[in-house]
Amino acid sequence: MSALLSQPATNSGAGTNQPPVTPRERRGRGAARWVVLVLAGLFALLMLAPLLLLVLNAFKTGADYSANGPLALPEHLSVEAFQQYLEIVDYPRALLNSVVISGLVALLGTALALITSYGIGIGRIRGRTWILAVFLLATMLPQESLIYPLFYGAQATGLFNTVWSVVIVFTVLQAAFGTYLLSSVMSTIPQSLLEAAALDGAGRLRILWSVVFPVLRPTLSVLVVFFFVWTWNEFYIPLVLLSDQSAQTIPIALATLQGQNSINLTALNAGSLLSLLPTLVFFLIFQRTLSRGVTVGAVK
Repeated sequence: MSALLSQPATNSGAGTNQPPVTPRERRGRGAARWVVLVLAGLFALLMLAPLLLLVLNAFKTGADYSANGPLALPEHLSVEAFQQYLEIVDYPRALLNSVVISGLVALLGTALALITSYGIGIGRIRGRTWILAVFLLATMLPQESLIYPLFYGAQATGLFNTVWSVVIVFTVLQAAFGTYLLSSVMSTIPQSLLEAAALDGAGRLRILWSVVFPVLRPTLSVLVVFFFVWTWNEFYIPLVLLSDQSAQTIPIALATLQGQNSINLTALNAGSLLSLLPTLVFFLIFQRTLSRGVTVGAVK
């Protein structure tokens, strides 16, 4: 009787085909995890080294930097570099210009990409492959090849030295990339879903707003974040189209710290830190939105 009762237990253990983990194997796995953790920490420290160096030199005086170099700890924390930067640059104005330009480009570029990709990805217009190739080519062109027509076009339309000249240019450029991306995503939307909405009496705009937009909302949120950061860091085209100091963005304001024969390195570090903080705050605010938008395709 006892043999019969013990037999199922033996069979159930054999059916798993998983040998017991020995203490030696358990210690080996624990050591491997520690090695991976140490390597990840060293890699993170290597990635954060430029930021740490930036913060370190932003709180030094000019004399401290000249005497001890960029790698030494500051003798005492000083805000002299920040004061010098704010005396040279109208930081609040440059910050406002950057926020307005980047925000408008992010929203308008995403909206324009949504509308154009709706016609290409779902409307199935003729020659969609060639149209997408043109949009892709537009994103690959160097900005130096576009600057002359953009400069004379801004002068002819009276938009030179206004934020709208940069907003219009980058809205079109960012929307070209967004159209290329969204049109391929829209082509994966089931046609049965669109046909069901059409049978219910929904028009094209209604289908776009009530069916397509909710499906693409995570992808659109990622585009908004990317367009904002990409436009924030743009330098060459805003440098040419925004020569007036009242319309300059933060990257252009940083360039004004470089003199013909000398550079105020501590003030440059302080300005770089101040220009980095808004994008860092932006990423922290939309971090969850960005992670959800990137992983939603893998989850589905």
